[in-house]
Amino acid sequence: MSKYGDVAITATRLAQTGVCPMKAWNSAATSEFKNRMASIKKGCPKNAFLGLAEGGFIQGVPSGNYTKSVLNKHYALEALALLNQDSNVIDDLKNLWIQACGSASKAHNHQMNVVVSLWSHGFLK
Repeated sequence: MSKYGDVAITATRLAQTGVCPMKAWNSAATSEFKNRMASIKKGCPKNAFLGLAEGGFIQGVPSGNYTKSVLNKHYALEALALLNQDSNVIDDLKNLWIQACGSASKAHNHQMNVVVSLWSHGFLK
């Protein structure tokens, strides 16, 4: 699992206790990355997580208004739909990303690590 996958798991567990998903992500990222501010503030994985939470797709986390991101939320939701159709896509992050974003030329920025980690731990609906 990637560090952003670890952050997503920790953030989920915090959010399941009633902590706002945005605060849960920030707390988990700060704990994981210590003083590396660029890693803590990295928007793509955070907004993938918040997009899933916003839609009510994370077990035990209420839906709400958590992100303004359109693309990263879309990528995460597409990846979730793909996993729901065929869980074998979990074994190939690159292919999952290409299918989720619709482009082989665009590189993923840890959004798929968030989705796959949450899926693997049974946190996604």
